[in-house]
Amino acid sequence: MKIFLDTANLDEIRRGAEFGVLDGITTNPTLVAKENRPFRELILEACRILRGGVVNAEVVSTDTAGMVREGRELASWHPSIVVKVPMLPAGIRAVRLLRDEGIRTNVTLVFSPAQALLAAKAGAYFVSPFLGRLDDIAQDGLGLLREIVGIYRNYHFETQVLAASLRHPMHIMEAAKIGADIATMPYKVFEQLFQHPLTDRGLETFLKDWAKARESLGEIVEPTAPKIGR
Repeated sequence: MKIFLDTANLDEIRRGAEFGVLDGITTNPTLVAKENRPFRELILEACRILRGGVVNAEVVSTDTAGMVREGRELASWHPSIVVKVPMLPAGIRAVRLLRDEGIRTNVTLVFSPAQALLAAKAGAYFVSPFLGRLDDIAQDGLGLLREIVGIYRNYHFETQVLAASLRHPMHIMEAAKIGADIATMPYKVFEQLFQHPLTDRGLETFLKDWAKARESLGEIVEPTAPKIGR
């Protein structure tokens, strides 16, 4: 499963990229607005940091002509860019037109299997079901993901399933078990993937035992346990 960060913060993207396991990022207008930087400049810097990783950048128009126009512009900036398009009738028309021009798209704000089916039929490169937002209203986000993956496998759709709105590591592990192609997550959730109390406890014990062994040989050491993501 590919790992994306759901962020437009360049510091978070740099830190994530340093681990060598990051495959891309997802952004949206809300995340970009928080950074208070020119949109094009920010997206191009993210492309530079990720060195071939996927950078999802979203259109803001809600009509087909506007989405196609913005999609062409975004795609022209860098080959790593995938154009995010909202799940609207106008958006599905735009996805089909952009696909015919060889432009990759990500249909976002997907909340039902029917919407995901339409996105795949239109030729979307990614489809983004929002798991956490469904959980917030007492619906089964992972159940939606399971249905979409099942439908895509039945008909051998090439559209990749990008599990979005992931709130905690359990979301990510369950998405991996179901067979999502990609999981996108906030940086703080990415950090949590490294963590387990038994890892910390075991490392602390190993370092203390090593220090005692070296002290018995007349060496002075002060063991320090590394902190992931710090």
